Amino acid sequence: MPNQTLPFTKSQIEKLAEQFPTPFYLYDEAGIIESAKNLTAAFSWAPLGFRNYFAVKANPNPRILEILADETGAGADCSSLPELLLSKEVGIVGQGVMFTSNNTPANEFAKAREMNAIINLDDITHIEFLERHAGMPDTLSFRYNPGTGNRITGGSDAKFGLTMDQMVEAYRIAKQKDVKNFGLHTMVASNELNPQHFAKVADETFRMAAQISKELGIQFKFVNLGGGIGIPYKPSQQPADLDAISAGVKEAYTKHIESNGLNSLRVYMECGRLITGPHGYLITTVRHMMQKHKSFVGVDANMSNLMRPGMYGPEGYGYHHITVLGKETTPRDNACDVTGSLCENSDKFAVQRQLPKIETGDILVMHDAGAHGHSMGYQYNGKLRSAEILMRKDGTFELIRRAETPDDYFVTLNFPGSRFRV
Repeated sequence: MPNQTLPFTKSQIEKLAEQFPTPFYLYDEAGIIESAKNLTAAFSWAPLGFRNYFAVKANPNPRILEILADETGAGADCSSLPELLLSKEVGIVGQGVMFTSNNTPANEFAKAREMNAIINLDDITHIEFLERHAGMPDTLSFRYNPGTGNRITGGSDAKFGLTMDQMVEAYRIAKQKDVKNFGLHTMVASNELNPQHFAKVADETFRMAAQISKELGIQFKFVNLGGGIGIPYKPSQQPADLDAISAGVKEAYTKHIESNGLNSLRVYMECGRLITGPHGYLITTVRHMMQKHKSFVGVDANMSNLMRPGMYGPEGYGYHHITVLGKETTPRDNACDVTGSLCENSDKFAVQRQLPKIETGDILVMHDAGAHGHSMGYQYNGKLRSAEILMRKDGTFELIRRAETPDDYFVTLNFPGSRFRV
């Protein structure tokens, strides 16, 4: 199955762990580049070009951003001041940055304006707020929430985006304020694998662009269809069919954009999980084997390193496949919980998962951890976040983030009479 193969060997990981103790994240550069290029190739039909603005929140490491920009021309989808600064440090500025946030502070709008980023507003009240604190840009976009969607990003319960009526009024106000270029954005999916979902989103979004353009006499420069393309976390799942997704989007583009003569419109997306998710691995070592009411495998990673299983359920939406290095072909006939060391019973990577017989010292690999993995880490119980390592295209390894130390944990604290004075 696609998410059960590994680009490295047990001996490579054992040697790496001698220099960088587990747990650590490992990213496959070749796989990341291939995923990014495959997405761009699928949308090569776009008349004025296609661009993916990589969702920085998925994997906010400057080395990853640099690789994507250099190898594929990717932009950066940012939602905070640190993400803007991160993008700027690797040379992604101007129209290469899409800034979308909610409940946005004034200084973040100001920095986005300073960088000449594309600003994508999440609420109609943000127009006046942006103008007052940063000034109106020449290009402005609004995020649409149709009231429907999947997972956590769309639907009437989601805090994101404007309603249809608000969208029309927002562009009317922006036009009155002499905004020259307009974009339209929607993001109503998370980890979606069904191509028909994206066809439906594209149809509604392109139809809206045509409608607003006609009603207000404005010309859209781009439509950003968001991200949301999923990856097959479970062995029973298949990867999203990019050709089918692209065909559905193209059909909607022809129907609503070309037929209405709106041929100056570019097609953008902001996929993050699709690009890095399948090519990141959390490597962890078994510390303890425990037999209580059931079998527990205690590893040196914990929920501070990979939060998804604890948040969404390790056998549900938060599933991550586990390989025991050196036992890939051993029968999976031992049910166990794989746990971390936090003082939380939700600190589990697997619950009653069928795995090979495991022993202390075995190395486990958590698959598909390249997006929303390290970036969601935190320091509960004083746990320290792990290192990140890049496996280069030539097979060599590069440390791209060192592991945290106790000094990192204490540096913002104020201990009277100690060296940790703030």
